[in-house]
Amino acid sequence: MAKLNPYLNFDGTCEEAFNFYKSVFGGEFLGGVYKMKDMQGMEVPEEAKELVMHVGLPVGGDVLMGSDIFPGQPFTAGNNNYISIFPESREEADRLFAALADGGEVEMPMEDQFWGDYFGSLKDKFGIHWMINYNVENQQ
Repeated sequence: MAKLNPYLNFDGTCEEAFNFYKSVFGGEFLGGVYKMKDMQGMEVPEEAKELVMHVGLPVGGDVLMGSDIFPGQPFTAGNNNYISIFPESREEADRLFAALADGGEVEMPMEDQFWGDYFGSLKDKFGIHWMINYNVENQQ
């Protein structure tokens, strides 16, 4: 079965965002942070050289990936995407929710839901939408 890894685009804030996500989830970047200046065989304008070409951060068994858009490309904040995280405990759900909500906007606070899960949603300070979903039955 194919594995899905969320890929996020930013308008010059990718490195800041991924350092924030690293502080929330822990871990190390896979291979470091690649910059636009690292692209071989391509002329990169001076204002783009320090933008992120690619970064990957392991989160559980998945990888959150991202990059900055190349100057001149249209950019729309990620309001049409959510990243859904399934933590291993209510405590971890609360920790992740609080950390990601810091400086952002809570859409739905962490609460027990009618479908049986402990769930909340938010938009972080970088405009990325998150769903935190803890399911007791799937953890046993």
